[in-house]
Amino acid sequence: MRAVVLNEYGSLDNLSLTEFADPVPGPEDIIVDVRAAAVNYVDLVIISGKYQFKPDVPFVPGKGPAAIVKSVGSDVTDFAPGDRVVAMAEQGGYAGLTPIHRNNCYHLPDSMSFTDAASMALVYDTAWFSLVERGRFTEGESVLVLGASGGVGLAAVQLVRAMGGHALAGIANPEKADLVRDAGAEAVIDLAADNLRDSLRDQVFAVTDGRGADVVIDPLGDDIFDAALRAVAWRGRMVVIGFAAGRIPSLKANYLLVKNIDVGGLQISDYRRRRPDLTAKCFEQIFALYTEGKISALPTVTHPIDDFRQALQDVQDRKVRGRIVLTQDD
Repeated sequence: MRAVVLNEYGSLDNLSLTEFADPVPGPEDIIVDVRAAAVNYVDLVIISGKYQFKPDVPFVPGKGPAAIVKSVGSDVTDFAPGDRVVAMAEQGGYAGLTPIHRNNCYHLPDSMSFTDAASMALVYDTAWFSLVERGRFTEGESVLVLGASGGVGLAAVQLVRAMGGHALAGIANPEKADLVRDAGAEAVIDLAADNLRDSLRDQVFAVTDGRGADVVIDPLGDDIFDAALRAVAWRGRMVVIGFAAGRIPSLKANYLLVKNIDVGGLQISDYRRRRPDLTAKCFEQIFALYTEGKISALPTVTHPIDDFRQALQDVQDRKVRGRIVLTQDD
């Protein structure tokens, strides 16, 4: 099969589109024929060799492809060849075929296209776990989404609106204000404002009647984490999902006591492995909200798999308004 293969950790120059061995299913595995796969920021982290897990090279990057089941292992009874699925694979999405354990494969609604499924994969489930599982969000609460113009951020904003909350979108680029407002943000918080330590809290208090944010979702870290922590409401929850802004922050535990707040983290791959029941519930709710028209795929640009390098470069250079999805030829 044709696949995008990483031969050595480091730069995008170490990737090549070449022939790679077809996968062989184990008893509980499914082999899927990939139709579409999104380009994610985390793919860049993996390619650089800085991710928490480092697959042995050579390997095929790409998470969460949308696909058609080609074959199933001997113990698989709930999927059959021809089924339309999203396969929440940790790698292998940038290939013609990829294997997936049956626990991490989900039937797509008839109304959901492969492009929409790939565009929503990884970002919507990450946002759901941040908001519902780790953030313990309840209807009516205010949620500050940092990096709200990114994939997970836009998904989180849509989910907050769909679930009856108030989304506050933290962005550093004012040119993307329309993007987050279209997703459902009720207020835009300027992350590029002067004296961010005070100005972020002042902005959040101004739109929450001085209460603060009940939930903060943070994929950024660095100084933005420090400032956002001061904007958390009494008994609020802050969920750390990444450090895209640079520095991994630290905090003084006494601050948690003073405001009775929780700070937790999310590494979603662990949930797929340890709690497949919760992951299934997550996708069930996401698919239901999509079918009901309460959420939608993010703005998406598609490229053929041959353009993988440019697609990854565009994500690296932060040129994307929404999502990029790589599609396979029929």
